Formats: sequence, structure tokens, C-alpha cells
Amino acid sequence: MSEQDLAGRIAYRIIQHFDQSFRWFSRITRGAQERFEKGQWQQTQSAVKERITIYETSLADAVADIYHDVAVQQQNDAFWQAMKAAYARLLEGHPQFELAETFYNSVIGRIFRHRKIDDTLMFVLPSRCFLPGQDRHKVINSFDPATTVKQMYEALFKVYRFNVPFENFTRDLANLETALRKRLSTQQLANVTAVEMLKPVFYRSKAAYVVGRICMPDETLPFVIALQTNQQQAIFVDALLTDRKDLSVIFGFARAYFMADTLHPAEVTAFLQELLPNKKHFELYMALGHFKHGKTVFYRNFLRHLERSDDTFEAAPGIRGLVMMVFHLPSYGVVFKIIKDEFAESKKITRQHVKDCYRLVKMSDRVGRMADTHEYVNFRFPLDRMSPQLVEELQQTCASSIELTENELVIKHLYIERKMTPLNLYLEQETDPDKIHKAIDELGLCIKQIALANIFPGDMLHKNFGVTRQGRVIFYDYDEICLMKDRHFRALPKSDDPYAIDTLSVAPNDVFPEQFEHFIVGKKHLKALLKSLHGDLMTPTYWREVQLIAQRGEVQNFTPYNAKMRFSRE
Repeated sequence: MSEQDLAGRIAYRIIQHFDQSFRWFSRITRGAQERFEKGQWQQTQSAVKERITIYETSLADAVADIYHDVAVQQQNDAFWQAMKAAYARLLEGHPQFELAETFYNSVIGRIFRHRKIDDTLMFVLPSRCFLPGQDRHKVINSFDPATTVKQMYEALFKVYRFNVPFENFTRDLANLETALRKRLSTQQLANVTAVEMLKPVFYRSKAAYVVGRICMPDETLPFVIALQTNQQQAIFVDALLTDRKDLSVIFGFARAYFMADTLHPAEVTAFLQELLPNKKHFELYMALGHFKHGKTVFYRNFLRHLERSDDTFEAAPGIRGLVMMVFHLPSYGVVFKIIKDEFAESKKITRQHVKDCYRLVKMSDRVGRMADTHEYVNFRFPLDRMSPQLVEELQQTCASSIELTENELVIKHLYIERKMTPLNLYLEQETDPDKIHKAIDELGLCIKQIALANIFPGDMLHKNFGVTRQGRVIFYDYDEICLMKDRHFRALPKSDDPYAIDTLSVAPNDVFPEQFEHFIVGKKHLKALLKSLHGDLMTPTYWREVQLIAQRGEVQNFTPYNAKMRFSRE
């Protein structure tokens, strides 16, 4: 067999592995409707975890196939270039060509241990330009805007059908009609030119969303119908969302990935970005569960941003972490996190433990309170854009994770994460009492909701939380997290003898919630505010009750939009 034929055969085998992987991904995704209808919430969480593992399993199989058929180390660049060219031909007309490119990149990355980031060998740049709209009809249902509002809703629910009844369909239609008429004037309703809804329903946790838009000559509104089920597994409409802020939170980076079944993810994400222009394209791919391709899109976006900017990478603002070194590019919206070589004395953990904690968060329902992180290997930065102070600090704290070449700083292992304002800095800079009150309330809610998601946050110093543009407080430091069952919540011993010597025996997994008030926030008035708003956090009783909820396997549902948007069900 000629080298050209062998390259073509291997390329074909790789795309077969991708197609098999995508079918597996789609099968799990399609099952979301049945799980939603039957209230199978634990199965829903298991499906989320299984879907995340698909990619690595399929990648390992593809790489093993190549090593079985090819003496990898004996091939020159011409062979790999021929293989890429053969693969590119197979992508012509492929409905998921962009995801297939990423899968190919992962194969090449695994073979070369991510040391050859070269567009002649892999798809650093996309194989072709995607023009949004060319397959729009395949992902959109359009509804006649000339009918009455009620008739439009009736037509919509004839398309979006479920195998269980509505709790009260007449009430839901009335709620939806009233909500839309409050949002749009009679004149605006008369000027509606199109109602376009994405064909896939978006499922996550205990909710489902029908996502689309209402088009008028001068503006376009998001148009999202939020659905839930009651204890009898009857569906009800919970809210109508027409504000981009609400939609932005629903598609936020601190939530689990959606189950939304489509053969055309590029077209779906393009439509979503038209609704959410402030969201990065890679964030929307990640929201759909295609987080590996999201990483590819991020890297391409990152390279473009470097070309269009001239600022310098520097240490991120805030208190230095004991486990992670964090830096950023001021003009770009992410931070880069590297595990340090050595940890402070107080951190009785290992490097592998830190990785395991980040993996646990990836596999968990982040309930809108834990930032998603994305892992990279041998990530390259232009050395002339790195501040000398940052390079020096990285050499002092992370020497085993970095490599300097003539022109680049290579980081062997890092995480990227959405940039937020550290809560401690936010509270120092903010002067509005209402915003401070809201931030402290959000901090307490964040800790509680993470716990109800079966995660004990561990290190709850307020420097380990960030504030988003919408004012939400998000947790982002994971090196001490664990499952709730792994901690023993105890009351501090009390004695009537003021001269008694405390001989309390403390096990490694013991936690004393009464001590939380002394370290979550530092300033006295903030401690008092947190205690007044969430004093139960400082009691072992509260934490034991949450442990029992986790032991029973109860899955929580925190609606990601303002409670005022929820419809009355009376």
C-alpha cells in the first residue's frame, strides 16, 4: 500500500470514530426528553456524566487504531500532511465538519503530545468558512406572525409536543399571552415580521426551554418558553423570557451543559449568538455540550485577539493563591490558572488531588454557582507579550510546568476560566450599600446551592469567589472541594469551666461550622451582615440536613432566571 493510500485509509478510520462518537453523543442527548417527562432526575445526572466521557473514550480508540496500523514514529511530515488533506476531503458536505475537525486535532495532539501546533498537520484554522444561515431552515421552525397571540402559541405547541399532559394548558396559554402583551405594545405586536424557534428543545436538570426570537423591523427579542414538570409528571409553563440578561444567565458558564439534539450544531450556535451577541462563540458550543470543540474555537479566538491587541500578560489582580498561579491578558475575558510546584504548609494536598477536584466540578451540576474550567496541555504564549515580572514569578512558582523557547512560553498544563471580579476586591471597591448587601446575600446563596448540589466548597474565603457582570457570585477555587458525605460536621464543645483546657480531638474530615463566621469574610460589618442573612451556614444542624438531602439523592432545581418572571399556577 502506498503512503498516500495508507494516509487516506487512516483518515477514513478517524472520521468513522468521530461519527460513532457523535451518534453516541446524540443518543444520550435525545433521551433527555423522556427523562424530563418521567422525572428521572438521577438518570439525567448520570447521562450528563456519561456524555462528558464519550469524547475521551472515542479518542483513545481512534489513537489505538492508528498505532495498530502505522509505525507512527517512522512517518515524516509529508505523511501527516497527506492524511490531513484526505481528511479534509471527507469533511466536504459533512453536517458536523467543525466538530470533526476538532476530533482530528485531538488525535494529532495525542500522537504528538500537543507539541506540533501546525496548520499543515492539523486544523488550527478551519477547513472552510462557515456561512451562518445556509442551513438555517434545518434548525428553525417558523410561525405565522399574522395570527392572534393565542393562535400563535397553539400552533407552537402543536409542533413542540410531549408524551405527558400539561398540568393546565388553558392557564399556561393565558399566562403566556398576558406576559407577551405586557412586553410588547399592540403596535409592536402588529409589526412582528417573524417568530422563529430553534427545533431542538434545550433540556437541563429539571427544566426544558423552547428557544427562539420575535423579529420586528427595528428590534429582535429573545423569546424563550421555560417548562418544568410537577410531582405527577405533568408539564407546566414556568416563565416567558424576553430579556437578553435572562437568556445570558441561562446560557452562563457556571451551569451544566444543555441536552439539545441537533445534527447542525454550527447553525444552532450561530442563531444563539445572534440572540446573545455578547457571548463568545466558544461559550455557546460549550453550553451545548461540545466543550472540546469549544476549546478549539476559544484557541482560534485567542489567536485572533493576540493579533488585534498589544497589551501584556500579567498576574491577575487579587490575593495570590496558595495552590494556583493565576494570570491574564487585561484586554481578554479569561484567566489562565497553573498548579504551583509547591503548596503552602496549610494545604495538605497533592497535584493529582487538585486535578481530581477540577474533574469533579466538570462532572457535577454546577447549578449556576461554579465556574466551568477547560484544561489545556502545552499551551503556547508569545514570549514578547509576557511581562518580565510574570515570567519571573512563573519560574519561581511553576517551574516544572513551563518551558521557555526563543520566542514562546509553553505551559505544559493549565486551566482557562471566565474572568470575574474577585469578591474581596469587589467589596473593597464598591460603595453602594445595596450592592454590598446583594453581594453578601449572593455569597451565602452560592455556598448553600453548591452544598445542595452535593459539593462541600472547602475553602470558603471570599477571595475564592467572583462577581459576574450580572452581579451573581460564583465559586472558582476547587482545590479543597469534596462530596458532602466526606465531611463530618460537628458542634464546638462547650464547657462551664472557664479554666478547662480544650483537649478536643479533631479528625481530618471534621468541620466546625460555628467557625465559618471568622474567615468567610474579614470585616466586622460584613461578618454581621452575612450572619444576619445566612446565619444557618454557621450551624452544624444546617449542614447535616443538607448531607441528608444528598444521601437521599434528591436533585435540586435552581431556576436560572428572576423568580418574579415565574407564572402563578393557581
